[in-house]
Amino acid sequence: MSLPFCTTRRVEFSDTDAAGIMHFSAFFRFMEQAEHDLLRSQGLSVVMQDEVAKSGGGKLSWPRVHAHCDFRIPAHYEDVVEIEVSISRLGEKSASYQFRFALAGRELAVGEITSVCCRMIAGQPPQSVAIPDWFRAKLLPFVVSAADG
Repeated sequence: MSLPFCTTRRVEFSDTDAAGIMHFSAFFRFMEQAEHDLLRSQGLSVVMQDEVAKSGGGKLSWPRVHAHCDFRIPAHYEDVVEIEVSISRLGEKSASYQFRFALAGRELAVGEITSVCCRMIAGQPPQSVAIPDWFRAKLLPFVVSAADG
């Protein structure tokens, strides 16, 4: 059974609309920040060098190819939002992260981001590549299996 990665983020004034409610677009920034927090907790990043990069072959990065978020209840300025991150799918070249936002135990929203592992070389378009085994091994503890429900 996997456990989600947990992090928090305070709703800042710039995250709100004129009514003082967390703007829908802020949820996407919070998802990205939570993904980065999970990766950092494992010594990883969305931009990394590997052996190929060290020999002049660009860097590994993770462009997003899909994102969605379903909103349940509002959050307000200065609320501290709890964010749980799990991986719903770890494919050969992509990872789908699922997010659960909560405030004092109440579900605010759920969302998902799918990112593709790519080789980034200056002056060339991103090229999708297989997720390196060393990177995959650090993501595996966060993959939700069918048994996790």
